[in-house]
Amino acid sequence: MSDWVLLGLIAALVVLLLLTVFGFVVYSGLFTEVVVSAGSPPVGNITLAYKFRVGPYGESGQLFTDGCSISSKLCSIGVYYDNPYTVPPEKCRFAIGRILSEGDAKPSEEQIKRFQKYGFKIFSFPAPSHVVMASFPFTTPLSIHLAVNRVHPALDTYIKERKLCAHPRIEIYKEDRIYFVCPLARQGDFYVPEMKELERKSRAAAAEAEDAQTDITGADTVSETSSISIEATTDSRDTSVATSILLPFPASRGREEADNRSEHSYSESGASGSSFEELDLEVTGDGEGAPGLLPNVGYVGNQEVTEKWTKEPIAAERGEE
Repeated sequence: MSDWVLLGLIAALVVLLLLTVFGFVVYSGLFTEVVVSAGSPPVGNITLAYKFRVGPYGESGQLFTDGCSISSKLCSIGVYYDNPYTVPPEKCRFAIGRILSEGDAKPSEEQIKRFQKYGFKIFSFPAPSHVVMASFPFTTPLSIHLAVNRVHPALDTYIKERKLCAHPRIEIYKEDRIYFVCPLARQGDFYVPEMKELERKSRAAAAEAEDAQTDITGADTVSETSSISIEATTDSRDTSVATSILLPFPASRGREEADNRSEHSYSESGASGSSFEELDLEVTGDGEGAPGLLPNVGYVGNQEVTEKWTKEPIAAERGEE
């Protein structure tokens, strides 16, 4: 009889353990509905202390820990610039840090010096006018893994269906929520200086490669033009038409440059030029979106995405040079 009692106690303990684990996972946000919307952002302009890295996104955890060890009371922030589904892990670029101040508040000199002492740099992001955004509960460490696996696919689907240019991906860990924010305009304002420098070098290398290709093919193009122009009629209009057909490089140069610039993009835009103006946003009298706009589409659970984070042109350099 004592054996049966012992087995019953063990079974009861196993059931209680399973219920505890299940309750922990549910509390972490397992069944939370992921709602993606477009509108005004959940935060204003911010000043952050950050560290920039090039490498697998999995290495960001240590940077989050570094920031928390300096000040546990501040909110964490992560900015991810590249699409991990199309860019090799060793080439992904990201910045991780802590938010020193938000809105009109100014960070204290003591905080700035403390973070700089441990290798952090200081930078400010403006308040974006419109964003694609979503949020997820931040109740346990498991919430981070659930959020990454559920929110990003929902953002991908929303951005892809509306053919938007929304990047980079910004994660803000604020109190008991994780906010996922993708700016729809002036994306270059959210590029830290190291990222801007890498973009300039990338564009310069692409331009040099294109010029070299043009030099190689230019001689053949000119010779073909010359041979045909000898046989052409004296009609200047016909000659100009023939020449324009035989010299395709000037007309296609802009498109090639756009392709070169799309190597690392994190955006999910299905068409160039698509912007937040095409969304069905509510607008106030001064033309700015009202807070809490458009819970248009809700994405629940592990919704599949056919194409994840395709390559699109980066708008970081607009207004920078």
